[in-house]
Amino acid sequence: MSTLERSLGILEYLAAYPEGMSLANIAQDLVLPRSAAHRLLTELARCGYVRQLRDHGDYALTTKLAALGLSFLSGSGIVDIAQPLIDRLAEVSGELVRLAIVDGDRLTFVAKAQGARGGLRYDPDMGIDVRLSCSSGGHAWLMTLSDERALQMVARQGFGAPKSYGPNAPTTIKALTRILAEDRKRGFSTINEQYAPGMTAMAAPVQRKGDAAIAVITIAGPAVRLTEARMRELGPVLLKAAHELAIASKASPMFMRDAAATPVEA
Repeated sequence: MSTLERSLGILEYLAAYPEGMSLANIAQDLVLPRSAAHRLLTELARCGYVRQLRDHGDYALTTKLAALGLSFLSGSGIVDIAQPLIDRLAEVSGELVRLAIVDGDRLTFVAKAQGARGGLRYDPDMGIDVRLSCSSGGHAWLMTLSDERALQMVARQGFGAPKSYGPNAPTTIKALTRILAEDRKRGFSTINEQYAPGMTAMAAPVQRKGDAAIAVITIAGPAVRLTEARMRELGPVLLKAAHELAIASKASPMFMRDAAATPVEA
């Protein structure tokens, strides 16, 4: 593994621990010699991406990496284009609405709006890569691909540890293939306690006619409120929002680049 790969691995690792992590844990979890981990952390700190906390000497990310991401998203126009549509969908649904963009073989959440004004609110971390096998966003993207391509991507990412997700999360290729077939017939994906216990969600791909999907829009909330009947009611509204964003995305240079570079799957 190269020095660059190790450095990026440390950054990705620390992103999950905003409160910081000790040198010993970083080295152990990333399977690095402690001396090598210390050397890489020192260099990352010199470049402004990592800082050492005074109290315990743990290492944590600075805001520099986040600032780079926000600057990139601002320049691409993605959030400016999507936010009004996301806000409107959150208001109509009364639930959490998020946008995840397709970036190579990954889906990453980049924008959100919370429609729930009281009671239970579902609001997971932003900026994470979407788990393709058991999330509504992952299914919405995979349903636009051939089964062969979809399963290749899931195999690369893995199904994950069953205990980390909901009780209904698919753990086999056969189960996932059946779910995707149902999603294609419906036109949008739905999940019920697959990603997390007590949580339901639905999603639709953002896809211009003849082009590959460039993003997905998701609606998520507690199962006691976002029932299967409620998701069927919201289906047409969700599909309309995805269609409107697909049209509006022509104003974003990133979306135009991705649509031109990504082949369409049958």
